This record gives sequence, C-alpha cells and structure tokens, in this order.
Amino acid sequence: MNEQIMKPIRLIAILFVVIATACGVTRKTPQEQQAEARRIQEILDSRNYTIDINFMVPLRTGGKAVTAHSIKVHGDTLFSNLPYFGEARMVPYGGGKGLNFQEKIASYSDSGSSSEKRTIKIGVKNEEDSYVYTLTVFDSGDADLFVHCVNRDDITYRGALKIEEKE
Repeated sequence: MNEQIMKPIRLIAILFVVIATACGVTRKTPQEQQAEARRIQEILDSRNYTIDINFMVPLRTGGKAVTAHSIKVHGDTLFSNLPYFGEARMVPYGGGKGLNFQEKIASYSDSGSSSEKRTIKIGVKNEEDSYVYTLTVFDSGDADLFVHCVNRDDITYRGALKIEEKE
C-alpha cells in the first residue's frame, strides 16, 4: 500500500490502542465504587459541598460547555455562581444579578441516599427572584442541576461534586 495511506491508518490504530488502554486502567472495582458512593453520601450529609458546573442547557437554545462556575452549599447558605441565558421577565434593568448571589437557604429537602442517586431541593429568595435548585447527585459524583426561577426561564446545568481527599 501507499505510504501516504498507511501513515494515517497507523496513527488511528495507535490512538485506538491508547484510548482502549486508558479506559481499562480507569475502571474501578466494585469495592472502590462503593467506597466512593459512601464518601459522596458523607459529603452531601455534611451540607458543606461544591458542585463544579461544566455544561449548561438553557430552555430556548442549545447546550454550551462552561468553565469556572459552581454552586456551593455551606450550612444554611447557598453560593450560586452560574451563567444564565434565557428570557427574563420583571428583572432589574441590565438583567440584575442573574444566578450570581449568596443567600440564606429558605428551604432544604433531601431525598436521602437511594439506589444510585440522591435528590436535594434548595429554595432561596433574593430581591430579584425566587429560585428552586433541584440537584441530583449520582453515586459516581456526576450531578444534574435544574434551576426553576419565577422571573426567568428555567435552566439546567451538568457538573460534578467536588471531592477533596481526606487527610
């Protein structure tokens, strides 16, 4: 065969082997998966956790990857640092704070750990709007966040629970 054709084929074959090997190396044993799930439950029980957001899905447009955004629950306070795209109704000129605020949590309900996921609803209110953050955290640490707003379109985010190593 022609050398010009063989080079891309070799490159693809090498890339395939590297990816297949990397996927096999990162698999966790059932015991490791259970230990990670228990650690995730402990973090959520503490009501002191951070969800790093990496993707957003506005109601009226396509999804978009994002970086450097998160929500943090610390005791009775929600720290929200989220981008927002969508239609806003009855908000301050210029859009106001959007989903960037720090507020006391008005309501907090937790489904408790169940098979493979846990759902937490957090209600907060500020001078601009009332919000319900519905957070679903899976045993893998992956998280989905649905934000319902009164004066803005609802929006969905995806991310992961930040897990810091125990010392």
